[in-house]
Amino acid sequence: MDFERLETVMRTLALEAGDVIMEIYNSDDFDVRAKSDDSPVTAADEAADALISAGLRAAFPDVLLVTEEQADSHSEQADAFLIVDPLDGTKEFIHRRGDFTVNIAYVKDGTPVRGVVYAPAKGRMFFTRAGGETVEEQGPFQKDTVGALTPISVSKPDNDALFIVASKSHRDQATEDYINKYSVRDSKSAGSSLKFCLVATGEADLYPRVGRTMEWDTAAGHAVLKGAGGDVVRFDDHTPLTYGKPIYENPFFIAYAPGVELKKA
Repeated sequence: MDFERLETVMRTLALEAGDVIMEIYNSDDFDVRAKSDDSPVTAADEAADALISAGLRAAFPDVLLVTEEQADSHSEQADAFLIVDPLDGTKEFIHRRGDFTVNIAYVKDGTPVRGVVYAPAKGRMFFTRAGGETVEEQGPFQKDTVGALTPISVSKPDNDALFIVASKSHRDQATEDYINKYSVRDSKSAGSSLKFCLVATGEADLYPRVGRTMEWDTAAGHAVLKGAGGDVVRFDDHTPLTYGKPIYENPFFIAYAPGVELKKA
């Protein structure tokens, strides 16, 4: 993989998808339909998916592309693949809460090694550079010119006063029970893959997810976090969260800054 080209292509496609999404988001009304698994989908999901898929297939025709909105891709497997959630946080989008993202990642041998997370309504953009380190770009964003880049890194956590982030739409009792195992200074809720990014920037120390997710939900955020010095492990045994699993479904997991003393379930 040409990582210099991958960095440019992923960043540009994320920005272009963000423009399409925001045009629909700012319209007076948009249709919401249910997919076969009863999860919601909008015209923004589909338009962003079409744009990103066309761009990635043109740039990297020999690399498997897995995307949430194309069910046929969910049965394909490869040692290296691109994986996309064109609009992560559709519920946040529908309720106009702003916590939604464009996620594009490249996975190699089970690990997300490069990724971009763009939150167009929040004006935040995170991506891994060609060398693997993560930066946050300062807006306003231009497709042809990269703005000021700030290297980001995870916190040095204080286990007596942790900052925890959890899902805004899926914060249930099981999540609360697990969070209560820690000494928590503060906690916040956030939508979509922004939770990984908050750990990556040091704005949070820990993000536990006790609920169903798919690899396209997590791969880009996982790559961003790894490039900032963090990690993601399985909830049950704290072994690394890997990718390329059957139907691309994740187990429960924990994203964290090294130094957090992880508790057992």
